[in-house]
Amino acid sequence: MSDNGLTSGDFTAEDEPFALFAKWLKDAEASEVNDPNALALATVDEDGLPNVRMVLLKGYDAQGFVFYTNFESRKGREILGQKKAAMCFHWKSLRRQVRIRGPVEVVTNEEADTYYASRPRGSRIGAWASKQSRPLESRFALEKAVAEHTAKFAIGEIPRPEYWSGFRIRPVSIEFWHDRPFRLHDRVLFERETPDAAWSKARLYP
Repeated sequence: MSDNGLTSGDFTAEDEPFALFAKWLKDAEASEVNDPNALALATVDEDGLPNVRMVLLKGYDAQGFVFYTNFESRKGREILGQKKAAMCFHWKSLRRQVRIRGPVEVVTNEEADTYYASRPRGSRIGAWASKQSRPLESRFALEKAVAEHTAKFAIGEIPRPEYWSGFRIRPVSIEFWHDRPFRLHDRVLFERETPDAAWSKARLYP
């Protein structure tokens, strides 16, 4: 790879986007100061008005890209309502970007339980204490809820709340972008009709 860009050889060699994403994420893990797995997640509400916020990627494979959240939050309600979302990774140190779009499915209970159990104890308590995206009368009210649930779950395991789980974006579009001088950027787009179809690929004008 020349200058961390997408050379003709790289483009020809990659028949599907997940291998290229794995390479780029590995590069980001070595170069980004904070959270190389951070991404901007875009959803739309019932009126078609978009929302975007930062979340963390918690897993990916050929089936899609996984993140976790409170399903009663704004993003949870919007995803459950529309069953579609988009995400964008931007690695400033590498001058690279990856955009992903597709339908969304809920992860299995087993996947959600496994990830929830791996979180720090305080984060698991926080999932119970926070009524995410809803009005908060004071910081004290949140701290009180945390204290109450800390006492409630003082002994033993902390169960996963029913409203807390994960989403998987099943991509039908993945675009790789790399900065080049004079705004003559590299752009490679992988597309498919459905999440189970074969990929097509093309270069795009910058």
